[in-house]
Amino acid sequence: MNPLASQKSTRHQPAVNAPSTAPQIPEPAVQTLTLRQPDDWHLHLRDAATMAAVLPYTARVFARAVVMPNLRPPITTVDQAQAYRDRILAALPPGVAFEPLMTLYLTGATTPAQIDAARASGFVHAVKLYPSRATTNSDAGVRSLAECRAVLARMERLDLPLLVHGEIARADVDVFDRERLFLDEELAPLQRDFPGLRIVLEHVTTRDAVQYVEEAPGRVAATITAHHLLYNRNAMFLGADGAAGMRPHFYCLPVLKREGHRAALVAAATGGNQRFFLGTDSAPHPRAEKESACGCAGCFTAPLALEMYAQAFERAGALDRLEGFASNHGADFYGLPRNSGTITLRRQAPAPLPPITALGQEIAVLPVHDAAWSVDAVTPAAGA
Repeated sequence: MNPLASQKSTRHQPAVNAPSTAPQIPEPAVQTLTLRQPDDWHLHLRDAATMAAVLPYTARVFARAVVMPNLRPPITTVDQAQAYRDRILAALPPGVAFEPLMTLYLTGATTPAQIDAARASGFVHAVKLYPSRATTNSDAGVRSLAECRAVLARMERLDLPLLVHGEIARADVDVFDRERLFLDEELAPLQRDFPGLRIVLEHVTTRDAVQYVEEAPGRVAATITAHHLLYNRNAMFLGADGAAGMRPHFYCLPVLKREGHRAALVAAATGGNQRFFLGTDSAPHPRAEKESACGCAGCFTAPLALEMYAQAFERAGALDRLEGFASNHGADFYGLPRNSGTITLRRQAPAPLPPITALGQEIAVLPVHDAAWSVDAVTPAAGA
């Protein structure tokens, strides 16, 4: 499917030094864009009332999503994953077709037998590695990969993917260097010891990670978020008007990086390399927990996620490659069929969002002030 077969694309990579940089639009500007319906290969839904409040924003656009297991308590067994999946399906709006792709949370207590059960389940599609204390709800995460060798060997043999939050979480490591150090200290040895293991390095943020994924042997891929494509680290420290000030809604882990790293992510996402695909890492938090003395990490982007990706690809003169990144590469890597439904975006500013609340608390949405695209229509697969 080529959504822009009749359009000549002019590729360019403008510098973006502030979050409100205006897009550079090739002429003639495309007014509508129809894609194969995409999937989200990295999503946080939380649970209970919060899940019910945020789920419709993903399900209205994406046919499937890989759902993260870092609840409290974490999803560590197939039975827990089944129950969580049932709760997600029960919370879907009537008439919406959406498939949650479940994951297990890797701990030092995970056993090869649990990997056998996960592969046999048909609905658990991966296992998630959180280094202990690296991000939200990672307290139960892995302290040393040495304690997981038997499990990793079983995953390699059964071809169950490992999803990696790639950061070193030691106190002596600068927060901006955590991803780069993880590549050398953890990921390269992991690949050397388990060369057949299918690995997704999630939400990559640096040119170092891009280069690693591009050059790594074996089956290695990476997801890239919309906010890491659109914003550099200035977004956390400068207001939309350029005035200095802390903006906690842009705080996520891994954190936004320098402009050169953002440009490398854009080149990777828009370059057509099948190792890179869409993963929003959309992560809802109550506004009071984001706007606090110790605000939590995570950007809730689900309400405008695909629109943000379209904005990033258009700025790079690469709208013709959005479908591969959003709809094809991830499904191919996971060995799942590509979706047969479609989605159409229209060039117009999205409608203002109503407040999104759960348990009487407003959920903080990442502010996007210059979005130029809106979802116009979704045509699900026949029989969905």
